[in-house]
Amino acid sequence: MKIGLVGLGKMGYQLALNMKDQNYEVVAYDTSKEVMDDLHKQGIIIVQSYQEMIKKLPQPRVIWLMVPAGNILEKVLLEFKELLDKNDVLIDGGNSNYLDSIRHYNLLKENAIDFIDCGTSGGVDGARNGACLMVGGEQAVVQNIEHLFSSIATKNGYGYMGKPGSGHFVKMVHNGIEYGMMQAIGEGFDLMHNNQFDLNYETITRVWSNGSIIESALIDNVHSAISKDAKLDKIIGRIDDSGEGQWMIEDALRNKVSMPAITSALFARYKSKDDEKFSEKVVAAMRNEFGGHKVYKK
Repeated sequence: MKIGLVGLGKMGYQLALNMKDQNYEVVAYDTSKEVMDDLHKQGIIIVQSYQEMIKKLPQPRVIWLMVPAGNILEKVLLEFKELLDKNDVLIDGGNSNYLDSIRHYNLLKENAIDFIDCGTSGGVDGARNGACLMVGGEQAVVQNIEHLFSSIATKNGYGYMGKPGSGHFVKMVHNGIEYGMMQAIGEGFDLMHNNQFDLNYETITRVWSNGSIIESALIDNVHSAISKDAKLDKIIGRIDDSGEGQWMIEDALRNKVSMPAITSALFARYKSKDDEKFSEKVVAAMRNEFGGHKVYKK
């Protein structure tokens, strides 16, 4: 089977190689000529335009998008809407808002083009060696190409979630949970960092990664990072967010669902970017005014 793949960033690049290993003939496109040349050397068919990709794919075509959510994805979708034919399938494997995915499904349906939303997890290693895939779309459409999802996923790592939008909805929830878990792990290490004991974090994470209740891929990730930088001295504690935590909290507000842990984790990420820490300055100033408490000045 031939499959088109648009977007050869960290995840898309590895997915292309994963698909090739599973005997899919990948026709790929990216804006980076360097990346395309590199993949071409590894047996991936490279095209210079969406039009060329469409000509190389048999009908009904299957095209997998791994492009950033937002304006870039909107532009790509609109271009393919005009180029694809009835019953062609467009898969969004990025981190899109599930509400956008429902809209994209309806938008493409106007031209009888099928749309599948695929939440993709497992990081770069998963993309290369077996991803975790949460797939939403019309059941009959998904079933027609289910072999693709099953073959590039890790064992038991693919599941059909339900109607259009459900794949990205479940991925959003997954990422929100991830925010809370990561924040809890970070706070635990913060306490260990500020204590009377001379602790070895490499030993701790190794032990926690073998039989503990909090054994997980995240603890493994900490162990890997600590093994390279024992006290993480080379890292600045600034944490970005890619949107899913915010979307999840917005959804919780609409549905009146309490999510204090995940909300707190998202706000902690926002605070990590605050170099001025103005709220702390205000609190320190108030304490000084009403109680004469010490204020630390530059």
